[in-house]
Amino acid sequence: MRYAIYYTPRQDEKLARIAANWLGRDPFGAAPRPVEAVGDLSAAEVAFHTASARRYGFHATLKAPFRLAPDESEASLRAALDAFAEATPPVVIPRLVLGQIDGFFALVPEAQFAPLNAFAGEVVRAFDPFRAPLTEAEIERRSPDSLKPDEFRNLCQWGYPYVFDTFRFHMTLSGRVGSQESPRLRAAIDGLFADVLRQPVPVDALTLFVESEPGAPFMVLSHHALGRGPARKTA
Repeated sequence: MRYAIYYTPRQDEKLARIAANWLGRDPFGAAPRPVEAVGDLSAAEVAFHTASARRYGFHATLKAPFRLAPDESEASLRAALDAFAEATPPVVIPRLVLGQIDGFFALVPEAQFAPLNAFAGEVVRAFDPFRAPLTEAEIERRSPDSLKPDEFRNLCQWGYPYVFDTFRFHMTLSGRVGSQESPRLRAAIDGLFADVLRQPVPVDALTLFVESEPGAPFMVLSHHALGRGPARKTA
C-alpha cells in the first residue's frame, strides 16, 4: 500500500468536475464514467490519451507516493496532516494555463510562483519522516541514469526527483503526446477548460490519496482544509 499527498480541488468544484469528465474517473470514490468525445477528438482517442493519468486521478503532486515508515501508521499520518493543515494558510495561484511537460499535457501556473513552491517544499519536509526509504527496485523504476545530478540526489534523499529547486506544480491531463497529435489535443483541452482557467485557483487543502495495491487506482482517503490564516498570494 502506498500513500500520496496531493492537491486536488473539492469534488463539487467546477475544475474537479470537468477534470473527472475528461479523465473518466473521480478519485473521490465515484464509479468510473464513460469518457466522452471532446472537440475534434473521439471518445476512443480521449480514452487512449488519458489512460495513464486516469489511474492517479486529477491532482498536483506535493508528496509523491510512498510506503509508510515502519514506526508510522495511517492514523498517525492523518493526524499529522490535520495538524499541518490547521497551521498552514492556503496559497492562491493567480492563474493556471495549459502547458506541455516532456510531452504530456498539464495545467501549470502561468508564471513561476514562489509562495506555491515554498508551500510544496514545506509539505515535502514535514511528511518525509512518514516515508519508508526507497528500495533499489523503486529507485530503478525512476530511471536514475536519465536524471540530472540534483534530481538523483532528491530521489535518494526525499523519495522523488522533482522537489525544491526542481519542483514544478502541474496537474496532469494526458500521457505523452506526439507532435502530430499535440495540436488537436491542445485545442480540445483548451476548449473544455477555458472557463475555469480564467479564475484564480486556491490551493486550500491537502488531500491524502491511497493506492491499495500495486497498479490500483489512487483514491482519496481524506481531505484536510488548510488553516484560516490569510492566503499567501501576490497581486
